[in-house]
Amino acid sequence: MQPLRRGDEGSAVAEVRAMLATLGLLSNTDPGVADVFDDDTELAIRHFQQRRGISVDGLVGPETYTALTGAHWRLGDRVLAHDSGQPMSGDDVHSLQAQLMELGYNIRADGVFGVGTAEATRAFQRDYGLVGDGVCGPETMRALRQLGRRVVGGRPQMLRESAAVAASGPSLLGKRVIIDPGHGGDDPGVVYGELTEADLVWDLASRLDGRLNALGVQPWLTRGPGNGATDEQRAELANDVGADVLLSLHIDGSSSPHANGVSAYYYGGVSVSTIGERLADLVQRELVARTGLLDCRIHGKTWGLLRLTRMPTIRVELGYLTSPVDRAQLADPLFRDTVAEGILVAVQRLYLPVEDDPPTGVLRLPALAP
Repeated sequence: MQPLRRGDEGSAVAEVRAMLATLGLLSNTDPGVADVFDDDTELAIRHFQQRRGISVDGLVGPETYTALTGAHWRLGDRVLAHDSGQPMSGDDVHSLQAQLMELGYNIRADGVFGVGTAEATRAFQRDYGLVGDGVCGPETMRALRQLGRRVVGGRPQMLRESAAVAASGPSLLGKRVIIDPGHGGDDPGVVYGELTEADLVWDLASRLDGRLNALGVQPWLTRGPGNGATDEQRAELANDVGADVLLSLHIDGSSSPHANGVSAYYYGGVSVSTIGERLADLVQRELVARTGLLDCRIHGKTWGLLRLTRMPTIRVELGYLTSPVDRAQLADPLFRDTVAEGILVAVQRLYLPVEDDPPTGVLRLPALAP
């Protein structure tokens, strides 16, 4: 679909405005603007995108439109089933996943009815004495309502992720880390002169790969130096090898040369990957402290790779190739060594036990030499 933007008019805009009004984000009572994409509509779209972990641009593209339509579904409104060609998504799927997680089924609440959700639904049906077809219809809904809420408060996904990290031990030895240099192949990413995002992040990934190998870590690269891969292929590799974490490396670009700084992203929207958020924060802090790049903070997003992977996944934007300040550093091999060291230390810190300081009750990490 062609993105809808401020100034557009027509039935598609009227549909978007109606959905925003249903969600309580827009007053849609003036018939004179019912099909006009005005300033209020753009503001409501930006608010919705911010809440849902979508890039905030005020445009209604495929991702925003899908999220808008999915936000209207409530669990029980429709029969839910897995469709490999066009997976069902929406708030009702997220509600089902949240209930299954509370009941102890190992699943990720990403709002998409994928294979894992179908398997968890099938397991619940068998445990409850229903036909295990993986379809959430009236009988399954009745069973869920009869059981009621078994967990009140807390975040089951956080507890499960935290337990998995603690059980894996403090050492990196034997850990499986996916290093994902972004773009590649026919997609160079951001380009400035002879410098390309794809080449720079490949070089950085190679430096990080060598350091992880030296510590006994099993690293995998999602692509080679001259080829690329889709988000689906990268996620499939990570899921197939049972990776502990995935580190996706990118460099940003902007029409303004003044845009600069480093930022990190984790899966976060309706639900949040707590360990992903923690890893993003650790990486962000290390890189800002070691490189002096502007701190553009960490952010929760529902981008494809963050959503499709079953392990804690982060995406790091290592500065702006369009910024004279950042570009000079990114082109320096010594700077890329510094970045690789910072990411390595952050991954080490993720697995160190958190200590409690008795006098203050403040949680702190043990010191780790750079």
